[in-house]
Parts: sequence; structure tokens; C-alpha cells
Amino acid sequence: MGRLRKKGKAGAAKAYMTRSAAVKKLQCSLADFRRLCILKGGVSAYFRASREIRRRLTRDHKAFAKKISRALGRGEWSTAKHLEEQKPSYKLDHIIKERYPTFVDAVRDIDDALCMIFLFSSLPANDRVSAALVANCSRLAAEWQLYIMHSRSLRKVFLSIKGIYYQADVMDQNVTWLVPYQFTQNIPSDVDVRVMLTFLELYQTLLGFVFFKLYTDVGLIYPPPLDASRDEAGAGIGAFSLQVADPKVVAPGPGSTTKKASSKEVRRAIKSIVAGNSGSGHDESMDVVDQTPEATEADEEFVPHPSTNDSGTTASLPTLQTLSSTPSPNSSSLFSAYTFFLSREVSRPVFEFLIRSFGGRVGWPPSSGSGSPFTESDESITHVIIDRPAVTRGNESCEGSEQKGKRKCVQPQWVADCINAGRVLLEDVYRQGATLPPHLSPFDAKPGAYDPTAPLTESAGEAESESEEAKGVAKETLPVHVDAESLHAAELAAEVAGVEYDEFQKGMKELETRRRGAAGKTGKRGEEEDMGKVLLSNKKRKLYERMKHSQRKQEAEHHVLKEKRKKIEKEKRQSPR
Repeated sequence: MGRLRKKGKAGAAKAYMTRSAAVKKLQCSLADFRRLCILKGGVSAYFRASREIRRRLTRDHKAFAKKISRALGRGEWSTAKHLEEQKPSYKLDHIIKERYPTFVDAVRDIDDALCMIFLFSSLPANDRVSAALVANCSRLAAEWQLYIMHSRSLRKVFLSIKGIYYQADVMDQNVTWLVPYQFTQNIPSDVDVRVMLTFLELYQTLLGFVFFKLYTDVGLIYPPPLDASRDEAGAGIGAFSLQVADPKVVAPGPGSTTKKASSKEVRRAIKSIVAGNSGSGHDESMDVVDQTPEATEADEEFVPHPSTNDSGTTASLPTLQTLSSTPSPNSSSLFSAYTFFLSREVSRPVFEFLIRSFGGRVGWPPSSGSGSPFTESDESITHVIIDRPAVTRGNESCEGSEQKGKRKCVQPQWVADCINAGRVLLEDVYRQGATLPPHLSPFDAKPGAYDPTAPLTESAGEAESESEEAKGVAKETLPVHVDAESLHAAELAAEVAGVEYDEFQKGMKELETRRRGAAGKTGKRGEEEDMGKVLLSNKKRKLYERMKHSQRKQEAEHHVLKEKRKKIEKEKRQSPR
């Protein structure tokens, strides 16, 4: 018989280290330990943090802080300035490479990074958030929007109370991020900005790697040049210019991360060089080599063969060629045939990004910033995005132009609903001053969530007769325990509502019968549930009760929403047309 092992002396239990022990082992403060865990993506910085970043974040920084505080205390300003210029710095490049082995892993994890970048780009600069940090976040946000507009990768948009949700398809990955509305933001005093700044430091480095790869893959120069004069004039993302990379540039050194050329491109380049040098003396072997990929692609096509066991027809399997030849939806060019003009009350950065992401042309008045490609008097304008009530003054040319058929005035929700629907919707429902349809979320809801588009199971949508109204009045006026006083009050309420006495009595009898049947079924079902609970253990019984509580809460919320919808449908039917 082997020696018995004591608990906590071997295995994972022995390797476990508490936070206090890790902080003591690293000889750092709790704030530095939390920062190490955020940057490395683990719960224990002792085993995962590298020696360089621990030294840079703790020892070197502490030594620098002591030296500069001593110089400032002694009044040695030149020494303090010299120390400030030699402030120790570190890079997070190696951490990004460790946490994301492939590029797809990094793209899959940039949702939170984009949300944080767009949040800090809208914050004001103060003593806790520097102006340089806000400017860098604004630059990264503009670079991401430029790439989405250039590649036309945007798929969904939802205007919510929190902000605007976007979803794009980048490298076959759904990237969703939240952009706050353009209101004056303030930083709450109870928020620990240091933790957010640590995350932001990591996210800035991550997005720098990702954007460089995305730009270079589509043949663009990164970072895109910024026109300072246009930026000061309020051009927004129009201050950046996308420039195509020169294909004749010499390949960079081994430290770069540019895309490798394929063997087919190399053979084509060699063929062009040989043809240019030798003229008519062309090597015929190059043609044979260059035709090899075409023959290989032809061989990749699946050839069906009949099975020996089944004499029926064979099913056609999809291949690379058949998938590439499948027509894709042309929703990325949804607005390519339209020209939009944004009114002064419409958020220009939001709808400029939406319209240009789907191929449309957009202009705006000078009060919204400079850089508009055309003015309001342009004859090519097809739609005017306006978000104010309709007016009857003669100087407002929108309604007159709409009547002439030159341009259509729609509300901003029309753009978002067209993007989510994947087609251009009718403008009459979204005309200026009209009551808009509900703006529903295009994202997939959780299982069991309320679906506002599902038809009502009861008689909603149909005209209610007088007898149904009488039943409804009787149901409302019927008390829980029927006595003389409550019955008399119910009769008075029915008389005020204009319900006849016979119909009232009939409705009360039917309602009482239904109530008794429902009470009997509920009691029987409750007895069965109680009998089933007896057979469960204490832990499983509590879990079952929590599940039933969440189900009842969800059903109550659905009931409230359904009753609200029924009320709205009833008001629509009763309102005069």
C-alpha cells in the first residue's frame, strides 16, 4: 500500500498561490499586481508576467519616481528635467504576440477594445485623462471607420438608449462595438480610471497591430495621412486620406509583418521580367510552369462517381470553385445609386459613416463642418435626412422639392432600417413628421425572449364586438370574492360603461366558470410539483426554485409587454382614419 497523500500537498492545490502571497513574492503594490494581471490576461502575474515588464512596471518606475521626487524637493529643476527626458518606458508588443497567436484571434477579441476606444474618444480631457490620450483614441476610431467604409464590411446597426450598436464582418468574424452619442460627457468621481487606462493601454497596442494588418492586406498605407487644416475645420473622418501603397516599393526588412507573396504571383513576376529582358527570346518552360495552377484548379473540381452499393444519383458536393461562383448578396452597395444631404440637426459623423459604408454619396451644410462634396442646391440629391417637424413656410424648399419628385425627405431611422433589412424600404412610412414604426434590434435575441414581431394569440388585430367588450368589462369588474357589495359595484360599473344587464350576467357566469377550472388545474399542477420536489435533494430543490422564479419573472414581463401591445392595437383600431 502506497503512502497516503495529505490534502493540499501535491497537484494544483499546492501550485495555487493567493493574491497576498503573489504580491509579496513580486515585491510590488496591489495596484501594480492588478495592472500586471490585466496586461498578461491571467489571474496570477507571478507565473505569467515576463521579467522585463515586471522590472519596467515596478522596480524601474519606483526608482525613477524616487529620483525625480528628490530632485523636485531640492529644487534641482535641471536635474528633474533631465530625469523626465530619460523616463523608463516599455512596450507591449511581445504581450500581444503571446496572447494572440494568429490574426483571426486578435480580430475576434477587438470588440471590447473598440468600445473602449470610442468611449475615450468622446471624453473631455482633464487631470485624469490627458488630451494626448483622447486624441490618440479619436485617431484610432477614425482609422477603424475608414477601413469599414473602404471595405464595406458593415452589416447591422441599432440605435439604442445606451448608444449606437454596430456590427461588421471582418475576416469572417462578427465584430460588434458600441459608440456613445455625441453629448457632453463627464467622468464620474466613483469610477477607478486607473483600471480603465490599463485596459486602454493594452487595447491601443492591439488595435495598432490589427489596423496595420487590415490596411496592408487591402493595399493601403497605414497610418493614413491626416490633413491638419481640414481637421481643425471640423472635417472629421474626411481629414484622413486613404492612399494606395506603391507596389514597386522594395520589400521591407525581416522585422516587418507584411503579407507574403504567393508562388503564383512570384512566377508571374519572374515571367514578366524575363519577357521584358529577352524580348522575342521567351522561354517556353515558363508557360508550362504558369499553367500548372490552372490545371490544378481544374483538377480540384469534384467529379461524382456512382457508388457500388447505391445505383441512384450521387449528391453534388460543394467545392472551392462552386462556393466562389455562388452569388453573394449585394447589400454592400445599398445606397450606391442615391445621394443624401444631411440636415443641420442630424448627427453628421454617424450618418456619414452609415451612408458611405454602403456606397452612397453624402453632403452636409457648412454648420456641420467643412469638407462637404456638394451643397444643398445640388440637383443630384435624391434624399434629404431631416429630423424636425414639417413646416409650411415658403423658405423651406424640402417639401416643395418632394412634391416635384426631385428629392425625398425621410427621417434618420430610415437609413438604419434599410441597412438592417438589406434593401431600400418605402420612404412614405418614414416621411418628415410621420409617426415612425418601431425600431427593432437586428441582433439575435436570447432563447425565450419576447418577440414583438410575433402575432398575438388572442383576438388582437380583429374588430371587437359589443359582446366581447361586455365580457371585458365584466372581467374587469368581477371581484376575487363575490359578495353583495362587490356585485353591486360591478353592476354600477357595467351600467356606466353602457353594457346591458343580460350580457353582464352572462359574462360573469362564463368568467366564474373559467376561474374555477383554472383554479382546479393550478391546484392539481401545484400538488404534482410539490410531490416532485420531495424527491429532490436540497441543492437541486433550490436550483429548481431559482429556475421557476426566473421563468415566472420572464412570463410576467412578457405579459406586461403583450398587454401594452394589445392596448396600442386597440387604440389604432378605434382611432378615426
